Amino acid sequence: MIAIFQIKAIDMEIVDIQKIIRPHLVDIQTYEAMEAPETLAKKSGIPESEIIKLNGNENPYGGSQKALDAVAKTPLHIYPDPNQTNMRVALSDYTGMPSENIVVGSGADELIDLIFRLFISEGDKILDCEPTFGMYSFCARVAGGEITLVQRDEQFDIDVPSVLNRIDDKTKVIFVTSPNNPTGNIATESQVIDLLSSRLLVVVDEAYYEFSGQTVQYLVSQNENLIVLRTMSKWAGLAGLRVGYGIMHGKLAKYFMDVKPPYNVNIAAEAALIASLEDVDYLLSNVEKIIEERARMFDQINNLPGVKAWPSHGNYLMCEFEKNEAQRVYVELAAKGIFVRNFNAPRLRDCFRIAIGTASDTDKLIEAMKIIV
Repeated sequence: MIAIFQIKAIDMEIVDIQKIIRPHLVDIQTYEAMEAPETLAKKSGIPESEIIKLNGNENPYGGSQKALDAVAKTPLHIYPDPNQTNMRVALSDYTGMPSENIVVGSGADELIDLIFRLFISEGDKILDCEPTFGMYSFCARVAGGEITLVQRDEQFDIDVPSVLNRIDDKTKVIFVTSPNNPTGNIATESQVIDLLSSRLLVVVDEAYYEFSGQTVQYLVSQNENLIVLRTMSKWAGLAGLRVGYGIMHGKLAKYFMDVKPPYNVNIAAEAALIASLEDVDYLLSNVEKIIEERARMFDQINNLPGVKAWPSHGNYLMCEFEKNEAQRVYVELAAKGIFVRNFNAPRLRDCFRIAIGTASDTDKLIEAMKIIV
């Protein structure tokens, strides 16, 4: 029998919860995430089955059947391995890096968050090369850090001298995305080496590595101040399970393992990661399809009037329109059930990003844009 207690009302002042929240978090500028397909369908009045979702850089082919089978067989009542032993060994085989140089996270986003836990105190600064992925600035705001934004050049390449000139005694971390999201260009090895000479922590986010084939992972053995981030979301189609990893010097990896939550990667994600890495040939064949479709979309968009697609090494293209046209085209595409990614950053107000989907997705996108543009 459950006892039910009546609590006598006490004449007391209602707690104002804002007074005990950390002050800088009360009105924080949050991260603008992508809405789910069912939400897009409800807002647009278009059936979910007819939605073409090209705003999240998701893999249109999904994950490996081996990963799906592994998840179905996973005993969900068991905690995952806090030492990540099997995942680190599997990733070592895949990357060619020692397992002690690898840390797995609940998505690369968790590893970004752990970087801030380890390195950033209130008032510390990060250097970010914009336009780029918004998660670094968001995590800095959450941590109470300050953000020094350095503009990329006219071709959206990193302006390394400007980055180095903006360093002061409060700067702790430099973030670089390669391929850059949303512009699609690569940070060269020589650029990264120049940034490492600052002796600050340099984080190179290679979330789209499989689509570019270019990496600086081998620099970690000689550079304790380098972290390379990767994800299983894009190339392996595991975005819904949230699993990514970092490659770093073994000394730094130990600190990450010490401060991460003990069971940070769920057991289904662990099973899917390991099974995916047993089916690399299939997954990379899908990557090749996406790269081929990227080239076809690039050509077709650049044949449209008033729009330019920038070359990209990711699974997306950034499109730049004549002044004030991007938002109109974005809205009219959404009205047809085609969702792309728009931006508020000043340099990107005439741009949006399109994820590479299937050939059918591209055909429907181009057909719609021919009418709209």
